[in-house]
Amino acid sequence: MPIRILSGVIALIAGLPVSPVFAQDADLCLVVAGRIDDGREVSDEDKRLAHEACQRALTATSSIVQKYHLQEADFVITGTRTKN
Repeated sequence: MPIRILSGVIALIAGLPVSPVFAQDADLCLVVAGRIDDGREVSDEDKRLAHEACQRALTATSSIVQKYHLQEADFVITGTRTKN
């Protein structure tokens, strides 16, 4: 697992207490991004679900560090950066 994704997981664990829904969404987002980074096959449906989970997790957190890692994972999943 690349350092970027591992540091994202650590940041999520070290952050403030989170709701189970946020934790599941963040986990799905980071796990699928890790699979893509590892070069494993990921279906379009899994990518779509992971992208949606990333977006929900981004909305649910106020932590800048968590937002950064979730946005980076979403970039890996979608292959495009969001315009801010």
